[in-house]
Amino acid sequence: MDTTVNMDREKAFELLEKYVSTPHIKIHSLATEAVMRALATRLSPGDEQMWAVAGLLHDLDEDCCDWRNDMSTHGPKSIEILKEHNFGNEDIYNAILAHNPENGKKPETKFEIAMYAGDPITGFINAIALVYPDKKIGSVKVKSIIKRMKETRFAAGANREAMMAIEKTGIPFAEFAEISLNAMQEIAEDLGL
Repeated sequence: MDTTVNMDREKAFELLEKYVSTPHIKIHSLATEAVMRALATRLSPGDEQMWAVAGLLHDLDEDCCDWRNDMSTHGPKSIEILKEHNFGNEDIYNAILAHNPENGKKPETKFEIAMYAGDPITGFINAIALVYPDKKIGSVKVKSIIKRMKETRFAAGANREAMMAIEKTGIPFAEFAEISLNAMQEIAEDLGL
């Protein structure tokens, strides 16, 4: 993978702060960063920083662009912003694009599939944490994630197909749930959970 272009985490966070103002999107971005870093450790050791940065910036266009009326622009607008700041590389751009296949980019590589799956699982785990009395991610168990996946009325908007796509990388869903949960639990304070 091409890792020669700027992927500094501090610069990535500055971009997030500049372009994303909605608190829950910032939290979601931090969660996705953590999950992507953990997935890179499992799937592509040595690429943790690149995968994490992609996770942090995948929704960079969330607040600045009105993509809800045209989902095909969600992702490409983020890439435009990143290129304006000479940040990232083609692998990062493709992973960001792949998290929203409605823009025409289908997830193909392990990196892209991990982003496609890693994006929705953060919200799904967050939703599970919020049904616990203490509303803490530390209370969430892997078996709860697996159980809730089968309850299609729970977090009905969560893209279960995207989350299950992780199995194309060779990671069983239960392991993915554990990796993601552990990654989010490590930054529970940052997530307010």
